[in-house]
Amino acid sequence: MKKLGLLVIAALVLPGAAFTTLDHWPIGQEPDLDMVKGVPERGAYLARMSGCIACHTNFKGGGKPLAGGVALKTDFGTFYSPNLTTHKIEGIGDWTVNDFAKAVRQGVSPEGRPYYPAFPYPFYTKMSDQDIADLWAAFQTVPAVVDASKSQDLGFPFNVRALLKLWRMLFFDQASFEPKEGKSEMWQRGQYIVEGPAHCAACHTPRNLLGARQAELELHGADKLPDGGKSPSITASALKKRGWDKDSLSYALQSGLTPQGDVFGGSMGEVVRDGTAFLSQQDREAIAIYLLDLDE
Repeated sequence: MKKLGLLVIAALVLPGAAFTTLDHWPIGQEPDLDMVKGVPERGAYLARMSGCIACHTNFKGGGKPLAGGVALKTDFGTFYSPNLTTHKIEGIGDWTVNDFAKAVRQGVSPEGRPYYPAFPYPFYTKMSDQDIADLWAAFQTVPAVVDASKSQDLGFPFNVRALLKLWRMLFFDQASFEPKEGKSEMWQRGQYIVEGPAHCAACHTPRNLLGARQAELELHGADKLPDGGKSPSITASALKKRGWDKDSLSYALQSGLTPQGDVFGGSMGEVVRDGTAFLSQQDREAIAIYLLDLDE
């Protein structure tokens, strides 16, 4: 009986001790961007490219810019984008540029808690210190909005945020941008936009049961998006087979019109409306050049 009692105690205590250890396991590194001067105009452009406006502005609900509240329904539950305005309590007005850098590139809050990867920080790791400083400078110009951020509506065990540390250990690659050698500047610019801030693979790559992208099928399309739709393959061969070329693809990223005269619908329509339509012609062409010449 004594041995049985010890086993019962161990069964009760050890999981609790393991969770406590996981909960207190520190993540992330401390950035140092205090001396990097940001340019608001560049940051505003990058915010459009990165989808910040689209994901953190509740256009349908009449929300104010970057005040959050956009719902993203997934198999894990519903995620709500937070308030990113300069309000000191409800927004990020009490943050520092280093808090911001840690959140955007590492997915770690100022309190050291992991963010859910519905926030595409695995792509934003490609941003430079200057990119982050520019974004931060632009965000400082956004008027404060008192709207409180909504809590994420997730079921067990997905609502246990500490478990994200295990997810990060398995799937998060905190790699900086490395341009591919032997390619033109335009190709490399397209590589940076697609792999980094525009996070195209977030929607155009299938995911496993834990919500991580299947790297071997990068840009091959996904059968199930959070909005219930599908995304097509945007590999070079798939795009060319459907009749895309540099001019038609760059034009579609501005207008939303396909070579067949159709219009993008669903989430891609929103990407164009709130994001790529604001990009320069050169950047849209860079995206097209990269995608149409990407090795598969």
